[in-house]
Amino acid sequence: MAETAPVVAGNVGGEQQQQQQAASGWQLFRTFAFQMLIFYLITSYFRSGKQSTGPDGEPIIPAVNIFPPGQEMELSIFFSEDEEFEFSSSQHIWTVDLEYNNWEDGIHKDGSRYEDITINVPESVQDNGTWYIHILLVKSGYPIDPEDEEYDSDVMIHEVELFNKYKKVRVHNTANLLTGKAEVAPGEIKASDRPEGVESEIVSYWHPNITVNLVYDGSQFIPGQVPEPLNKYIQFNESGTGYYPVLYLNNYWNLAQEYMPLNNTMNNVTVHLTYTPLSFFRFQLYASMTRDNPWGKWMGAPDPNDEDQDTVKQTLLETNPYLLGLTIIVSIIHSVFEFLAFKNDVQFWRSRKSLEGLSVQSVFFNVFQSFIVLLYILDNETNFVVIISIFIGLLIELWKVTKVVDIRIDRNNLIGGVIPRIQFRDQPSYVQSSTKIYDKLAFKYLGCILFPLFIGYGAYSLLYHEHKGWYSFLLSMCYGFLLTFGFITMTPQLFINYKLKSVAHLPWRMLTYKALNTFIDDMFAFVIKMPTMYRIGCFRDDIVFFIYLYQRWIYRVDPKRVNEFGTTGEDHRTKQQVVQENKDETSDVKEPIESETNLLSECDDKSNSDKKND
Repeated sequence: MAETAPVVAGNVGGEQQQQQQAASGWQLFRTFAFQMLIFYLITSYFRSGKQSTGPDGEPIIPAVNIFPPGQEMELSIFFSEDEEFEFSSSQHIWTVDLEYNNWEDGIHKDGSRYEDITINVPESVQDNGTWYIHILLVKSGYPIDPEDEEYDSDVMIHEVELFNKYKKVRVHNTANLLTGKAEVAPGEIKASDRPEGVESEIVSYWHPNITVNLVYDGSQFIPGQVPEPLNKYIQFNESGTGYYPVLYLNNYWNLAQEYMPLNNTMNNVTVHLTYTPLSFFRFQLYASMTRDNPWGKWMGAPDPNDEDQDTVKQTLLETNPYLLGLTIIVSIIHSVFEFLAFKNDVQFWRSRKSLEGLSVQSVFFNVFQSFIVLLYILDNETNFVVIISIFIGLLIELWKVTKVVDIRIDRNNLIGGVIPRIQFRDQPSYVQSSTKIYDKLAFKYLGCILFPLFIGYGAYSLLYHEHKGWYSFLLSMCYGFLLTFGFITMTPQLFINYKLKSVAHLPWRMLTYKALNTFIDDMFAFVIKMPTMYRIGCFRDDIVFFIYLYQRWIYRVDPKRVNEFGTTGEDHRTKQQVVQENKDETSDVKEPIESETNLLSECDDKSNSDKKND
């Protein structure tokens, strides 16, 4: 039984903005998977049915639901400008008769109700005033007016929530640097139109979907022992022997991009009302997804913005459930492979003795690439976990530099007579091999392709994209270029492999883990909504890796080939021959000694026998 899914509206934004949202949505989706799993395990533990006892040692009797199955009830919805409910001054918009725990009730035989209703907007609400929605559920036959003599609060559930949401007018900080024009979405203002020193205006927004869920549950709870965040929803009666069923105003599927300004131009609004029963398990999922993330706040991570949350919601709405479940599983595996790739990369370079067959210039280019990515995500306030991952990757790339070149500090030739010079010298194993020649030749060919593409992409970005400033333009241009054409930087290693007719010098374990992560990203590219060019770019590393596999297949076992530890098969064979020769020499020495020992033994035996005869 599914809740009503809102119609997804179009999103306004540049291509680079969507690329960043796709990456942030990927990280947010992985966080959501972990959070949902951990919350369910904790909740299951607390609801495992363990017997609790009071201070006197007597068992505590759990509270039960005061609405038994089959209980007839009445659901009413009112709108009011006041948070306190007053029957006479509130605007009644909907009433429906229900039966508790009846999943086959209603016209659709699924327990749900739907209706479109037009509501008059009060003048104070049009002038940025508050507007509350009051939801009342009462057992049939009881009044809901507090002034009525037969009013009984023990048989009624009352939930109130602010219908309109207050948000700051979103400032559109980007613009075309040449023309100054910007594509401003409805509800946004250009940064240049906002007076300096004036904070953003707070505007009232509303959403046309109102979804009310009533949780059908027969569980038992003990007051004071309900785990978070369920303790915010489970309410007990005064005696503590019963609890009220959860009446939940579900706005989770209301996308941020669908909210509309509520101003003096709107005399009435039309809302789509939906009532749907909800199982306790699904309610737990909603409670876990809407709760605050204390771990993220403790680590200093910013709250996910509306665009990131909309990305996750659209993924849940538009993706096949089986594919979605598979994606949640592989997203967890992705984190494991990412750690293993880091680990094996460090192990490979730490044990590496020879640079033959490896592209040293690619190591320096990777440092530049990681540095640009780090500056870009810092400029765009990305998730804290992503920043840490990129920063660790940059440190590893910088550490690799110390393994491919000799870094020396020249204190004799100072810069300005104060600052020592840093000198970089190639390793002897790199200079004395043909790898250096092939590496320079590969980057020469690469530059002929890369620089024209870079200039063309920069001109295109300057003409057609919006940027916050020239610094952001340079970062976004470099990042977008690396994102689109970054796979070209992996081709020098392919060229060296081709010239050496060998791939044994490559870190295959690290490449395998990265390739597996790339395949996971490919699958996620079909799940998360993202631009077509970004989706196609996810397959670039796959092509290079398949070329690596093809080279591994055509370049068969060669005894002269240098492996990942800087040794060849002939080196091992030479060592074995030396060991065998030493064994042969030892056996040759042992043979005369043994023959001489045997001769002496025979002489001793003969002498002893002669003595006995005498």
